Order: sequence, then C-alpha cells, then structure tokens
Amino acid sequence: MFGYIIVNRQELKLRELDVYQSWYCGLCRQLKEKYGVKGQLTLTYDMTFLILLLSGLYEAEEETAFIRCAAHPLGKHAARSSLFTGYAADMNVLLTYYQCMDDWKDEKKVLKRGYAGLLKRSCAGVEKAYPEKAQVVRNGLLQLQEYEKKRTKDLDMPAGCFGNIMAEIFACRKDEWEETLRIMGFFLGKFIYLLDAYEDVEKDEKNGCYNPFASRRGEAGFDDEVYGILRMMMAECSRAFEKLPILENTDILRNILYSGVWCRFESVRARRKEKQENA
Repeated sequence: MFGYIIVNRQELKLRELDVYQSWYCGLCRQLKEKYGVKGQLTLTYDMTFLILLLSGLYEAEEETAFIRCAAHPLGKHAARSSLFTGYAADMNVLLTYYQCMDDWKDEKKVLKRGYAGLLKRSCAGVEKAYPEKAQVVRNGLLQLQEYEKKRTKDLDMPAGCFGNIMAEIFACRKDEWEETLRIMGFFLGKFIYLLDAYEDVEKDEKNGCYNPFASRRGEAGFDDEVYGILRMMMAECSRAFEKLPILENTDILRNILYSGVWCRFESVRARRKEKQENA
C-alpha cells in the first residue's frame, strides 16, 4: 500500500521539485545509515510527505548534506533532513515489515517473507523505541485480517483499520496538534487503502483474494463511485491540513494533497478504460 502519496511533478516549479527530491534523498540516506541497504530498500515517497509535514509544523532545524550515491553517481546532490527524518525512517521500516508479513499470510509471497526476515531485527529495535505505535500497527493489521477473512462488503471497516494505523504514525507527539494530525492521518490512510483496493480489484479477483470493491466491480458508474468516495477521504484530510500553521514548503504539501495523490487514480482509471474499450 505504498507509492500513492506523491507529488504531481508537472505542476511543481523546478526549485520546489529540487527541494522535494532533496528531502527524499535525505530519507534514503537516513535509512541506509540506520538500517543498511535492506532498510534503504523500504524507501517510499509516502514518508517524504510526512517528513515535510512534521518538519514544517514543528519548524524543525534542517540539515543539508551534499552526497553521491548509486542512484546519482555523476555528481553530488542535496540531501535534506531533520529530526523527523529519523522518525519517518523508523516508521517506514515498521510498516514495511508488517506489510510484508501481511502479504505472506494473504498470498504466500515468498519474496515478501524473505524480506521480512531481513527486516525482523531492525523492526524489533523500532518496536522497542515506539511500543505504543508498534502495538497499534499490529492490532490494526490483525483486525484487517479478520475483516478480510469475513470478506466484509463494508468499505469503512477495513479502510478504517489502515486509517487508524496512519493516524498513529502521523501523531508523533502528544501536544496541541495531535488530534488534527490524527484526523489527517486517518483519512489519508483510508484513502491509501481504498485506492490500493481499486487498483488491485482485477488481480485480487483473479487470485481469489479479498477486495472490498469485488461486489461493485462491473457495475455501471463503478469508477465514478470510487472517485467520489476517495474525494470524501481527501476532503477531510485536506480540511485538517489547512488547520495546521505550516509556513515552509506549503506549495509542495498542497501539490501532494490536491493533485499528486490523484495521479495514480487517473492512471489506473485510464488504463482500465482503455482495456475495456479494446475488449
């Protein structure tokens, strides 16, 4: 369920794109320093959004290093970080480990089980540092598995499980902004779960896996119905975001919330439409 919280690159200024990429590179660097290459492989743009959000909200001090890496071997490039980069790296490893284990239980994906084994020790360290958050992640995924076993047709129940997980991840501190961050994370988590289900509905049907949209697929107006549901999720998420007193990188954050998150949906819908027309 990763790779949905991204920027719309076409609508960003070049300078903003450079800044965004530098935070992404900072997360990549932090993952490698803390967890080695196995941790670096968990890298996603989703957590880059969280770093930008929390760093802007709490006005965290930034550090910029100029580094070379395998992805950019020809010259040095900027890698920005703050104290929330380390937090995001920890949460990224935690989520990836449990996501791999969930994929193993659901679909018996051997590669995911093997990767989870590589991350197990790192994940144990994160669990020790953040026991409450680790417990919420475990409980959320266990509850999600129960809904999947029952093959519930209620969208809110399974989506809410992942929403609760993301709410806990977003609420990094117990302070005046905790509730707003939880609301934001909750609806963003539901959006991610439902968009992932929308993208995978044909694959899940073919493999006999649970998908909350299975009974709706093929109905007239299915894509528009999903779009409407997703819009409601992002409306609530964005409403919470606008309550936060963030001054830094707001154009990038708004690009993600109001445009970037829809890139994958539009891509999936266009691909599905083309396939139907060809059929």
